[in-house]
Amino acid sequence: MTTPAASPWWSPERHADRRPFLIARNRITRAVREWFGTRGFEEVETAALQVSPGNEAHLHAFGTEAIGHDGARSALYLHTSPEFAAKTLLAAGETKIFSLGKVWRNRERGPLHHPEFTMLEWYRVGEPYQTLMTDCADLLKLAAEMAGTTSFAFRGMTCDPFAEPERLTLAQAFEAMAGIDLLATVATDGSTDREALAAAARAAGIRVAEDDTWADVFSRVLVEKIEPFLGQGRATVLCEYPTAEAALARPKPADARVAERFELYACGVELANAFGELTDAAEQRRRFEAEMAEKLRVYGETYPIDEDFLAALAHMPPASGSALGFDRLVMLATGATRIEQVLWTPVPEP
Repeated sequence: MTTPAASPWWSPERHADRRPFLIARNRITRAVREWFGTRGFEEVETAALQVSPGNEAHLHAFGTEAIGHDGARSALYLHTSPEFAAKTLLAAGETKIFSLGKVWRNRERGPLHHPEFTMLEWYRVGEPYQTLMTDCADLLKLAAEMAGTTSFAFRGMTCDPFAEPERLTLAQAFEAMAGIDLLATVATDGSTDREALAAAARAAGIRVAEDDTWADVFSRVLVEKIEPFLGQGRATVLCEYPTAEAALARPKPADARVAERFELYACGVELANAFGELTDAAEQRRRFEAEMAEKLRVYGETYPIDEDFLAALAHMPPASGSALGFDRLVMLATGATRIEQVLWTPVPEP
């Protein structure tokens, strides 16, 4: 006996179930645009087609090609973030901008992942990245108010969106949750000690393969021992990532082992990723090349480096920026359990 296939998302009964989430999404969307507008931000629309979709080893893009009038073909990619284009606008002279639009990431599908999703990204020129922590806290409250809720819930965890988020460094999290002295495995020049971290991870009960890199071990500890427990009761700002795990962020002035990067969590769900932005074009190139070397090692492919972006980066003023998964925020605010519930027209599964 076969199990009947689920009705499509557009069937009237399924749409009726999803519609309350979608109407709440619209309220949150309008409120977010108003929130940024009243604070002097300009909304920008960045091109979805880019020369490079991003140069992080584990990000996967959708590729296409442009065909000229002469039939010549050139590779283009749907962007995985508006980041490169937005920073180029900062180099052009913009000082407070936000983007609320579609981005695309391949090899990602699940309750919290969708190949096409909406990203809220904003930048502040001349302001510290701690200001973005306050922005994130305000946006949690705003989403809750628009959804008419006082609590976020997901997979058995709850979070008060009106409570002040806790601030936790990666070093504190690794020590408290895994018993690992993370910074003992990071040198002042940003280099890492794979063997030291691997030994500590094994002692914490983490499986480590012989060919795992320092980054692999770091990610495994983070995923297994830390992330699932963040944002319980109140949101968590997880900050001061090792510089090796912050390819687009500037080092912390007081400790070059860590970078000005934070992530926002609620109910164990990662919502936002923010940086004190790196503006050293030569260092950014070096990091991109290292990321692409790792991508080639792991996946057998690379993406181009956007030379125009690097040229603009040399003119970009000091700034801070954040990217927030808008659909995930809507999910938590409305009580949805899968991302498709808050998307008006989900991408069909293959």
